Amino acid sequence: MGKNSYNLINWFFKRPRTSGIIVFVSLFLVFTYIAFQQYKIDKENRRIEMTNKLNAISQNIDQTLKNCYTTVLTLALTIDNEGIPQDFNLIGRKLLESNSSINAVQMVPNGVIKYTYPMIGNEEAMGLDILNSKLLQDEALKSIQTQKMYFAGPFELKQGGQAIVGRLPVYLKNEFWGFSAVIIKMDRLLETSGINAINNKNFSFQLSKISPTTSKEVYFLPQKVKFKKDNYVSSFIPDGDWNLYVIDKKASALTNNFLFNVFLGFLSAFIVTFFIVLLLRKPEQLQQLVYDQADKLINSELKFKTIFEQAAIGIANVDSSTGKFIEINEKFCKLLGYTENEMKDKDFQSITHPEDLDKDLELLEKINHGAIQQYSMEKRYFTKEGKLIWVNLTVAPLLINNSKEFTLISIVEDITLKKETEKLIKKSENHFKSLFEDSPLPLREEDFSKVKLYLEKLNLMDKDSDYVNNYLNQNRSQVEEAYSLIKLNNANKACLNLYKVDSINDLIPTKSALFNVKSFLDFKNQLIAITQGKKQYALDTVIRTSDDELRNIDLRWNIIRGYEKSLSRVIVSNEDITDRKINEQIRVNSQKRIESLINTIDGIVWECDAITFEFTFISKKVENILGYTAEEWLSNRTFWKDHIYHEDRENVINFCSEKTNNNLDHDFEYRMIAKDGSVIWLRDIVNVVSNNNKAVSLRGIMINITKNKEIEKDLNNSFNLVSEQNKRLLNFSYIVSHNLRSHTSNISSLIGLIETTENKEEREEMLGLLKSVSNSLNDTMTNLNEVVNIQTNLSLSIEKINLVNYVEVTLKVLSNNIKSNDVTIINEIPNDIEINYNPAYMESILFNIISNGIRYSHKERKSIITIKYQIEKERKFIEISDNGIGIDLEKNKDKIFGMYKTFSANNDSKGIGLFITKYQIEAMGGSITVESELNIGTTFKIYIL
Repeated sequence: MGKNSYNLINWFFKRPRTSGIIVFVSLFLVFTYIAFQQYKIDKENRRIEMTNKLNAISQNIDQTLKNCYTTVLTLALTIDNEGIPQDFNLIGRKLLESNSSINAVQMVPNGVIKYTYPMIGNEEAMGLDILNSKLLQDEALKSIQTQKMYFAGPFELKQGGQAIVGRLPVYLKNEFWGFSAVIIKMDRLLETSGINAINNKNFSFQLSKISPTTSKEVYFLPQKVKFKKDNYVSSFIPDGDWNLYVIDKKASALTNNFLFNVFLGFLSAFIVTFFIVLLLRKPEQLQQLVYDQADKLINSELKFKTIFEQAAIGIANVDSSTGKFIEINEKFCKLLGYTENEMKDKDFQSITHPEDLDKDLELLEKINHGAIQQYSMEKRYFTKEGKLIWVNLTVAPLLINNSKEFTLISIVEDITLKKETEKLIKKSENHFKSLFEDSPLPLREEDFSKVKLYLEKLNLMDKDSDYVNNYLNQNRSQVEEAYSLIKLNNANKACLNLYKVDSINDLIPTKSALFNVKSFLDFKNQLIAITQGKKQYALDTVIRTSDDELRNIDLRWNIIRGYEKSLSRVIVSNEDITDRKINEQIRVNSQKRIESLINTIDGIVWECDAITFEFTFISKKVENILGYTAEEWLSNRTFWKDHIYHEDRENVINFCSEKTNNNLDHDFEYRMIAKDGSVIWLRDIVNVVSNNNKAVSLRGIMINITKNKEIEKDLNNSFNLVSEQNKRLLNFSYIVSHNLRSHTSNISSLIGLIETTENKEEREEMLGLLKSVSNSLNDTMTNLNEVVNIQTNLSLSIEKINLVNYVEVTLKVLSNNIKSNDVTIINEIPNDIEINYNPAYMESILFNIISNGIRYSHKERKSIITIKYQIEKERKFIEISDNGIGIDLEKNKDKIFGMYKTFSANNDSKGIGLFITKYQIEAMGGSITVESELNIGTTFKIYIL
């Protein structure tokens, strides 16, 4: 100890109070610093804990909101082209079942809530116009402006309860249709976010947002803890513009703990100082104690003794001549299970295993003769219990008082565990070798170390796989060079049998002989795997046996653990899969034959789920019949329902569901919309597949019966036409018999009168009447002949005619009548309208209808005739309307198109024009209708096929 140090210590001993104050201040500062550091650590830990909880809750809320995106998008997809949601209640129920975080779903066309599921409990919200609600308008408009889903609220629902509403704006044909929406009540949101599950003894939670109307922050959850500068953390949730807070309820407790720790530090410093002062008051005793301790520490014998006794390994001082233990430390005693006194009564020869004793004595003799300075060996000792332990023994001589005499220092280290481990490793290696040799799976061990060095030389290691692939494709010779660098270390019996060789030496040339295009590609892929640092790889390849037989194998190589860097030991397995490949090919061929048979059937073979009608199989014939590919059909779960003709859809689905629920096979006909928009008639023959008397799937075949339906339609049309022709012929026969009978009766009467009269003047008068009746008969025969021509003319010439041109020609023919009767003609037919019609019939039809309008014009007002061409429900027609005297349809409904039927007092009315017109129109496959009111006018509609 130096003089300055001694003086300093002496100064403290002479001034115990001053020393006490210094110690007190020092300790108090140290304790205060420790307390402050602990306060900072606790505070940071609390903030980390709050941040973790905030992140977890934010992620849960975000996941809940993201799940709603799929729900509202699915709702939007139910809207058809007419803007009407299809199967809303069914789909809504399934969406609620699949997403437990939502309470209800809504469809809000034009901002008005019209569809809600479930309806129970939400009746009050029906009909609410959210775009005109002051409370809801701003947030609804925000989702329209952003064209994204936006979560409004929380707010009080009209139907009761607090909730948030997620709305997705829906556009139909690039026009705003409305919203698809989900409702999440606050209690459900708090549950799914995990807030309710978190212990609220330490933390409080708050949710807020900036009000769009007041621009102030509004809080939605009950709050008992006030915000302070450092007692909360927060995050922003953009989907609803919310701020989420986690507030530390016990932030003040950290300060209280800090103050308490400072107080404890003060108390501890005071107590320590008190005892130090007491100790310093006995300076002489303490100084003497320091001197005594210093003398002991300086004593080298004490140092050696301390090291000797406390060493972690066994140490013994042994008599070199007798082998007796002079001194032995505690570790050595524990190692052998003896006490120190028991060990001193023994020599090392008595505890050494006989097989190790000779070598030990031999080395000891060399030390005694100075041949060696020390020696080390592994040997076995017997413990007190008779067990054997392995030790690593190191022996060196120790001189006694610088004389020539010496004792032996023996240092022993217990290596029993090491020896047991080595034994287990050796046993494991033998076991592995046995598994390798006796494995039924062909295995070989290869050395890829030179391959890896070669790839490093080519600078391909850790390069991009595409780059390596391109390089090796361009340098085939280097791939072959890498293949030649593989060293075969070993191969088991199964591997030799696979290649049909007797030894490893025979295997090497056989394995190297096969390097064709396929094997080049396979080995190239192995090299790519090595450059990417993969530890295992698998592929199907082909090998050639010694008798030139090709075999398909499943090749897998794995790097043995511990050799990942060098690749010097790689286990390669070669499973023969030739028979499996053959069987797979047979199965594939069989499958192809089945598919070929299915695809040659003149119908669509299908299979679907019995509950959802989601198709799991559809044959390729669907493309020939409906134009859709099988992939297009199967990619949409509701494809079949969506493409049934709208007039048949509801009846078809209800019929199929009813039959399926009753496990009844069924056969029905319906229409579907083909890809080109055409309507196809199908006959669907369905077989129900049941399990435990419950339908699980449906299988069937759809047969195209469109041609049959067209033939059936043509037959019905032909039947109707024949029926109509029969009615016309019957009516015509009545007309012929009546009209001809009238004329013949008149002629017969006049001839009888002529024969009986003798007065010349009466005879001439009778002849004049006979001539008039004859002319009338001729007119009748002419009209009847024209009707017969219309009915029997089966080879009418049909041409594409411009309708406006024929109207103008008719107006020119009637120009004198139009001018003399002061008639205004309004022709609204477009110039480009062309129709397929018989030209003569079109002239006659237009002439008869327009001349009729002129003939029956009203005398008290200016006559107007309007001509239009229109299409109504896919039916084309010419409309000719006038404002003439009109027709009393109640009285003359059956006379309008009858032969010689008149319904006015005009002298020029013969009742033949409209009769012929109707026959001409019907001969062209069309029809004619009339609408009329007395003194209002008449409208004829000529329908064109």
